[in-house]
Order: sequence, then structure tokens, then C-alpha cells
Amino acid sequence: MGATTLFELAERLGGAVIGDGGVEIRGVRPLGDAGPEHLSFYHNRRYLQAARESRAGALLVASPEGFLGRNLLVVKEPYAALAEALGLFHPVAHPPEGVHPTAVLAASARIATGVSVGPHATVGERAVLGERAVLGAGCFVGDDCEVGIDTFLHPNVVIEARCRVGARCILHAGVVVGSDGFGFASVKGEHRKVPQVGIVVVEDDVELGANVCVDRATLGETRIGRGSKVDNLVQIAHNVQVGEHCLLVAQSGVSGSTELGHHVVMAGQSGAVGHIHIAERTVVTAKTGVTEDTAPGSMVSGFPSRPHREWLKAQAYLYQLEDLRRRVHELEQALAARSKS
Repeated sequence: MGATTLFELAERLGGAVIGDGGVEIRGVRPLGDAGPEHLSFYHNRRYLQAARESRAGALLVASPEGFLGRNLLVVKEPYAALAEALGLFHPVAHPPEGVHPTAVLAASARIATGVSVGPHATVGERAVLGERAVLGAGCFVGDDCEVGIDTFLHPNVVIEARCRVGARCILHAGVVVGSDGFGFASVKGEHRKVPQVGIVVVEDDVELGANVCVDRATLGETRIGRGSKVDNLVQIAHNVQVGEHCLLVAQSGVSGSTELGHHVVMAGQSGAVGHIHIAERTVVTAKTGVTEDTAPGSMVSGFPSRPHREWLKAQAYLYQLEDLRRRVHELEQALAARSKS
């Protein structure tokens, strides 16, 4: 989208204009970089002063309070409206339909209309690519795989044999779906591989960040629920079940056969042991190791994981130990002196 007026933009975003609705908007910039032709946004009180001082031609806000005299686009959810505005000014370019000459497609593969297959991509026997699916350079889609409509595989994504990826998914560079689960039987000091013969199912509207690994099940399915979003460098082990609309943040990991309910949040570098149930709407804070089932709507922290408030109290007491040690030492000295007198 080229230049537009603030009023026209408000109509697209479902917001209300305060100030000059005719101001021309040519793009979206951060508060500190925006000029008179830009829209910027404010959604966190930490940036209130920066928003007031911004040269932006208009601000995207939830409330006009504190912005007297400024051009405002008022919406209920500024961050969500920002996402929509960015999409308007920076629409995703869909690669042209067609198969690059260097790509290798099995004769039995089924390719729907509008599909784009990039350089050196490989599509295996009986694989199915849905309408308008995109395979970036170097992608590998194995035998009997399915990739849904409007799904976008960035360069060097690997979908191993028989795995399924739903519609409108985004898999970023280096994602591996369907690598073998980490299964070994230890016998007399040797580790014997247990064949991993299950699959991975990625449901619709899932996004997997760069270098995410989702292991195939030993038997049955590893499953990522509809609408879930997974950050870079996340490990999801064999037979894990991730519920709908979960958020798994960078470097988190889920061990084998653990189940996550819907809307679970696992913050950065958190993890879960295997064979437990993390209930719906649980929040696992950063660097936490979940070692037991959680209750719906709970927040857990620490290792081993504890209810968040309990963990905060324990941390507060921890930093009082030195003072407590000193006071106990002084009392011991005083008692020893009295016993000698």
C-alpha cells in the first residue's frame, strides 16, 4: 500500500481518529525513528515519554489520555492493529507459481495450482502440496508427506516421510519435522536404537521458528495443535502433544510423551520432563524445569518447578541467609561468652 490518509487507515483498522484525519501516512516506524509521514504506536507505559516526544504524524493508541493535541488512531488492541498496519504497508510477496528447473519432484507427487517450488527443493513419492503452498530453496518434503494450502516453507525446511503439515502454516529456515525421536534401550552398557515409526502432525495456522525440531513419534503421532506459535531453537520430542494456541518461546524444550493443554505458555529456556500433563493456560516462566503435572491456569517457576508465588518467597528468603547466618553466629558467640562467665 502506498500513501494513505489517517482517516482511510482508521477505516481499514477499525479505529477512530482524533485530530487531523487528512494527514498523509506513508509507513510505520518506531517512536524514535518516525517522522511526520509515519504512523507509530504506543502500548506500554514504559514508552510514554518517548511517545509524547515522537515526531510521528500519528500515533496508534488504546486511549487518547495524555496525548492532547496529537493525531491519534484509537483502537482497542494497538499491538494487534500494528500487525495489521504492517501487513498493509509491507504485504508478503508470494513467489511466482511454478517449479524451479533445479528442483526434483517425484512423478507420483501431487502438486496443486498456485504452488511455488524453489531451487534445489525435493518432493518425494506420493507427497501432496496444497494450493498456493511455497517451498523455499533447498526444502525437502519426503515420501507420503502432506503440506496444506497457503503453507510457506522457508529455505532448507525438512519434512520427513509421512508427516503432515496443515494449512496456512509458516515454517522458518532450518525447521526439521519428523526427525527420529531420541529412543534407546540400554542393555549391558550399550544403547540400542528403538525404531521411531510414528509421524508428526502439525495442525493449521501453526508457526515454527528457525531451527525448531519436532521429533516423530515412536508409535502414533507427535502433534502440534492449531494456532500454536513456536519460537526459534525449540525442541519438541517424540509423542509430545501440544494443545491449541500454545506459545513456546526460544530454547524451550518438551520431553517425550508430555502433553500440553491449550493456551500453555513456556517462556525462554524453560523445559518439561517427560510423561507429565501441563494443563491448559499454564504459564511456565523462564528457565523453569517442570517436573510434575500442573493445574489449569497455574504459573510455575524454578527447578524443580513450584507455584510462582512460593518460588518468589523462597528467592526472597535466599537473599536473607547471609544476614541470618551472621546473626546466628553473633548469638552463638554471646552464648559461649555467658557460659564461660
